[in-house]
Amino acid sequence: MPSEREKMLCGELYDASDPQLVVERQRARELTREYNHTAADEPDRRERILEELFDSVEGDATVEPPVHCDYGSNISVGEDFYANFDCVILDVCRVEFGDNCLLGPGIHVYTATHPLAAEGRAAGIESGEPVTVGDDVWIGGRAVLNPGVTVGEGAVIASGAVVTEDVPAGVVVGGNPARVLRELD
Repeated sequence: MPSEREKMLCGELYDASDPQLVVERQRARELTREYNHTAADEPDRRERILEELFDSVEGDATVEPPVHCDYGSNISVGEDFYANFDCVILDVCRVEFGDNCLLGPGIHVYTATHPLAAEGRAAGIESGEPVTVGDDVWIGGRAVLNPGVTVGEGAVIASGAVVTEDVPAGVVVGGNPARVLRELD
């Protein structure tokens, strides 16, 4: 029988109060608390914490504190990753960022979701869907990426956009829900 963690990562309904998951979330809280109390002149310490918190960091990664996540261990970032202040990533499933991604302030990335039926929510079960962001993507401040979306290479997400569906490569999207505003050259 699969563990609650295995069910979570596969996008199946799982019990978030499972003791193993509680311990893993606590670990992420401790690491993010430590990270959020680092100073700008402590790049080696920041790098060490990110490498411990995230599943993988492929190259230079700059994450301006504060940052918050559920587990951290389900987050991968490519080379030359930059996240501005107040980034929130609810990573109950995989969150993958390609190379050269820029995240504006207050970006929220959600993989977590809950049953629509009140009985399921009251029972404390939840599920998730992964989020994937391609190379060379710029996400403007206060944008939200919802569970299950994929953002294509070179796309731009306008500030305040709420992304509920996949974003094609090479376009600018904006609004709530986000829609294609124009194609890039």
